[in-house]
Amino acid sequence: MKNTMRIATAVAALAACGLANAQTAGSWLGRVGVTHLAPDVDSGNLSAPSFPNTKVDAKSSTQLSGGITYMLTDNLALDVPLATPFKHDLVGDGAIAGVGKLGSTKAIPATLLLQYRFNAANASFRPYVAAGVTYAHFFGEKTTATLNGLTGGTQANPTTAKVDDKFGVLAQLGFVYNFNERWFVDASYSKSFLKTRIHLSSGQSISVKLNPNVFSLGVGYRF
Repeated sequence: MKNTMRIATAVAALAACGLANAQTAGSWLGRVGVTHLAPDVDSGNLSAPSFPNTKVDAKSSTQLSGGITYMLTDNLALDVPLATPFKHDLVGDGAIAGVGKLGSTKAIPATLLLQYRFNAANASFRPYVAAGVTYAHFFGEKTTATLNGLTGGTQANPTTAKVDDKFGVLAQLGFVYNFNERWFVDASYSKSFLKTRIHLSSGQSISVKLNPNVFSLGVGYRF
């Protein structure tokens, strides 16, 4: 019985030591997982000539993702989320709701977050809050025959589109659960505030607040 108690005590002590340096100052953390980006669109009106109340909407996208975190202190961290490009379909809204797909664009957000992690560095569960800045780079825009019909484009001379790259800000809530001193799971929700403008080769343009909701889940490793 005494030997059993000693073994149990030793295992508990090892487990405690295992988390002792889980997220201390100077630690580097990496993760891989998935991110779902859902635009919360508030569209302006397409400039003339166009139907009144001609608006657009942007569809959601889910991609492989990850990130790198550096612990500045036991509680403050710099975090850089990473992801493969998000592809968003652009569809008609307002007066042209129901016309279907107008085009698509790809986006790569470059983001830097300052996180505050609650609880002790060796705690298994660490919720956090964060704020940061993001730079959204849009590329690979494509348009459809539907857009041509609305803007006077033809098969020989189709209407093309370009989405402006823009800076935005974001806020984040999340948590980390440490399985041991190395492995953890990271889950977060971020709200980004981002406004851009879409330019058409027809000379028309439209201002769009994308303001995406971002949901991320990943498995990480402390180096």
